[in-house]
Amino acid sequence: MRKLTLTSALLAGTAMAAPAFADGHLLIVDEPLELTIQMNHVRYPTYIEDWPVEVAARAMTNIHLVDDTVGANMRTDENTGKTEALNLMLAGGVIPDIVGSSRIKDFVNQYGPEGAFVPLNDLIAEHAPNLQAFFDERPEIASAISAADGNMYYIPYLPDGKYGRAYFIRTDWLEQLGLERPENVEELEAVLVAFRDGDPNGNGLADEVPYFARQWPELIRLVTLWDGRSSGSDTYHDFYVEGDQLVHPYAQEGYREGIANLSRWYAEGLIDAEVFTRGGSSRDYLLGENLGGMTHDWFASTGGYNRLSADIEGFAFEALAPPASVSGVRMEEHRRIPIKPDGWAIGATNEHQIETIKYFDFWFTEEGRRLANFGVEGQQYTMVDGEATFTEEFLTNGEPVNNQLYRVGSQLQARGYYQDYGYEAQWSNEFALEGIALYDEGDYLVDQFLGVAFNADEQRVYDRTFSSIRDYMLERQQGWILGNSDVNEDWDAYIATLNDMGYQELLEVMNSAYARQYGE
Repeated sequence: MRKLTLTSALLAGTAMAAPAFADGHLLIVDEPLELTIQMNHVRYPTYIEDWPVEVAARAMTNIHLVDDTVGANMRTDENTGKTEALNLMLAGGVIPDIVGSSRIKDFVNQYGPEGAFVPLNDLIAEHAPNLQAFFDERPEIASAISAADGNMYYIPYLPDGKYGRAYFIRTDWLEQLGLERPENVEELEAVLVAFRDGDPNGNGLADEVPYFARQWPELIRLVTLWDGRSSGSDTYHDFYVEGDQLVHPYAQEGYREGIANLSRWYAEGLIDAEVFTRGGSSRDYLLGENLGGMTHDWFASTGGYNRLSADIEGFAFEALAPPASVSGVRMEEHRRIPIKPDGWAIGATNEHQIETIKYFDFWFTEEGRRLANFGVEGQQYTMVDGEATFTEEFLTNGEPVNNQLYRVGSQLQARGYYQDYGYEAQWSNEFALEGIALYDEGDYLVDQFLGVAFNADEQRVYDRTFSSIRDYMLERQQGWILGNSDVNEDWDAYIATLNDMGYQELLEVMNSAYARQYGE
């Protein structure tokens, strides 16, 4: 342990008035205490000690986190997170005091019971009143993050709010073509055909892209219009709960019908021909060039594109209620999941476990939660009528709010904290807020699968089967949509192959873990 000095220079560096924490009621230790941390996430590959948020937390608590991250430069993606880096850390034989990472849940639930990480249940009950109060109020969260042995080994990043993505459509194009907002899948198809053929952008060219998606799985989301499913959580390609059983959406009849129709739409030019390859720039390009007609994407960021009305006369991109499926069901499959597999844990060799759980608890205090969500008072926000309110300069400097917050150490998903949706509402324009109200009124959201924790035998089956099964599912999915073969003709052989690859065995361990974890 290295003793640290918190000087007036540190306080000045936070741009916080000293009275915000001068009474010392958040201090965890009298003398500054250093704890090592491994922190890596898709958005930030290592822990940065001089993030302004961390400097402020240090001043409030007397806990100083020191970077000890390995694998910071390893390849990562949305699916794997930093699991490879975690494996490298474990192989090195030295686990830092705190380990924070994306996709940490399965890792700590596997190696925690083997002694690599500290069980948190008793520490929380005895030393973390804010965490305990949260879990008392939300016992389903405690169940969802617990390992097979019943212990909690990590504190998760906990998103706030209900709504994430929605359908958005060019309502000015609808008006231009004399069309109403589509209410069901048949009307939607007619609208997409009109976008393709009716020259709604008025340039005399057949260049409109009726439906596009910057993340290609948002195309697969459309199988819900034929009573299929694409996922059971906010993670793409996930299992979902049907009745009291887990099944995979890509082995169901509604999915087959949905894929058959999406293949037809793709062949007919109703879907972006480059949907699998255009990537994250598709929304910028297709809307900016007045070419894109409809998508499924995040409320706040997508509603923000109505700023293009300054350059494209009449431009209006507004939320559309989910069209009714072939059986009349209106469903919004995506929602903000209440718990992420990201967060942080305590390494088993940590000699200051009580101080560490108190530090975790700090982020669930009023002051800690505000710091984690809004940044540093006087820099990113000020208090207005008792509420953290972003400054006008912060909101209007032309840079995305969330990117600015990541850069100062706020909204870090590899930190265990409870998000405050108020941070996002402040940079959601009227189009996004009206869309949220529309979805709230319709009550379109479906329940989510919160994940399971495997015992050792179940984990072996999952590791042996799921990755190859998912790869095969996605390979066939893309091939069917691109017209390389016919899903209806291939379906029986497809299901047989899944079963040969262990799909039924996989379902058995998934449902065994699900029943154990959630019971009634």
